[in-house]
Amino acid sequence: MPSVLLCTDEPILAEGLIRVLEGHPDLNLCSYCSNVENLETELAFHEPDLLLLDLTADIHFGILVKLRQAPVRTRFVLWVHSISTELASQAMGQGVRGILRKSLPTDRLMRCLTRVLDGELWFEKTLTDSLMSAQQFRLTRREGQLVSLVSQGMKNKEVATALNISEGTVKVYLSRLFQKLGVKDRFELALYGLKNLTPGRGTVNATPLPVQDIPRSFFLERIPPQSQRVAPRLVVNC
Repeated sequence: MPSVLLCTDEPILAEGLIRVLEGHPDLNLCSYCSNVENLETELAFHEPDLLLLDLTADIHFGILVKLRQAPVRTRFVLWVHSISTELASQAMGQGVRGILRKSLPTDRLMRCLTRVLDGELWFEKTLTDSLMSAQQFRLTRREGQLVSLVSQGMKNKEVATALNISEGTVKVYLSRLFQKLGVKDRFELALYGLKNLTPGRGTVNATPLPVQDIPRSFFLERIPPQSQRVAPRLVVNC
């Protein structure tokens, strides 16, 4: 059964999570750490599948860097009341797989944890909107179509089929788009598409494609390591 380690300086949060996870068929709270100083030791001892990290005043960029360098394969989720755009960006850059607000109901908490354990990402659209600047670029019709399809989670082969081009051509377009839009990878390209698509019309700079309405929050399914990364799969979070 996948294990969860909670790090918080609020015992009531730990007690509440214990009760929430009691009897859950797919999750087990293996322990909880009451301070950041002992976190690395706890991670090494328990080797949990997921760390739910309460965003306290002690959590800063340096802590996130150290966690990423820890020799464990634990997925990290930040549990927050609120978070600055700067720290959210730093957290995502250090491999944090989810940012979850404490104001969300219990079922949303459980959904976030299980989805992240399945290899997915969980970020609210309002947060990703603040991360992606509102820069406007003049895209060709083909580039606009490609951004739209990547935002829907299509893989290279699916994009090639939809546009009636080769997979090699898709790779060339993606490389050019990364440079043109100033994004690093397909994840950021998908965020750009979600930011700039017109809900219900699926347009990027007036290039129409049929896509679903964009949800208020979303996560991207099963993002593999950078060396094996393919198109993110968009999953609607209702």
